[in-house]
Amino acid sequence: MPFAMGYIMIMKIEPLGLLVTLGILLICSGLYYRTPIPIQPMKAIGSAAITQAAVITPGMVWGAGLFTGIFWLTMGLTGALDIISRIVTKPVVRGIVLGLGFSFIMEGIKMMKSDFIAAIIALAITFMLLNSKRVPAMFVLIIFGFIAALVRNPDLFKELSGIRFDFQLPHFVLGQITWSDFVKGTLILGIPQVPLTLGNAVIAITAENNMLFPERPVTERKIAVSQGVINLISPLFGGIPMCHGAGGMAGHVRFGARTGGALIILGVVLLVTGLCFSSSILLIFKIFPLSILGVILFFAGLELAASAHDAGREKSDSYILLVTAGFAIWNMGAGFIAGIIMQELLKRKVFKI
Repeated sequence: MPFAMGYIMIMKIEPLGLLVTLGILLICSGLYYRTPIPIQPMKAIGSAAITQAAVITPGMVWGAGLFTGIFWLTMGLTGALDIISRIVTKPVVRGIVLGLGFSFIMEGIKMMKSDFIAAIIALAITFMLLNSKRVPAMFVLIIFGFIAALVRNPDLFKELSGIRFDFQLPHFVLGQITWSDFVKGTLILGIPQVPLTLGNAVIAITAENNMLFPERPVTERKIAVSQGVINLISPLFGGIPMCHGAGGMAGHVRFGARTGGALIILGVVLLVTGLCFSSSILLIFKIFPLSILGVILFFAGLELAASAHDAGREKSDSYILLVTAGFAIWNMGAGFIAGIIMQELLKRKVFKI
């Protein structure tokens, strides 16, 4: 949600194409994988595009998406990814997951500061309902968030009355992407995203899915090809670069998702919203306070970090895990490289711990 809001509100990307493509791809992911493997905005590209909106154009974002699609499809189909996967050990994988979990927790706390009282109440409610099978914690959070938004802004009801039905179909935007957009998008946005996607949305998501749903395993190659396909489709209709992030899966699972049906439900909601209410999306966003989104992100981070407990029993495994995680909090690509270096140094007994 924060990235979608940033793309729409700051970058002025049309919500119609963004929501419709995201909705369709979520539905496809749910039907294909049948586990809660998410479709979500790419973090590095989204952060760079939103924070540098004065110089980054929608065409560059779409160009970055096309580069991403070509890159990961090539990596998956040629088998180049298999070589990388064989090099990476479990402590490195778990370190990436742990670092991502901590970064989610920290970002969630930062967002909760916007209304700390509401966030504390939401945290308490969520902890009490996490294992409830009768009352879904996410449903209660949404209701509480709406109430909190009304308390802070009593005129919200009057504003929401401005939401109107306005059916539209997304446009084919390939003709709006210039060669310059593609090159700049690749160099400024696409290439810096690659290490993060490798760590979080290929290696970590594969490990996460296979640990939680061993009856429906996936491979790094399958995930890479999937990400290639979705990023060759999304930009064509005004969508944004997307990936299968481990954090998204942790969030889905933490709040009750056990099958691909959760993605299908979310996809249908986004698809209907995009097709029928995209002209009113800025009003609809007001229903979701930033502090409540922070709580959701916080629990997704807890779920991720808690899953990194089985890196290994040796002291060297712990060192690799913590070095990877420490750098990954700063940058997922840096964490991946630091973990591999630490792993190889210890394997070759360059030093002892």
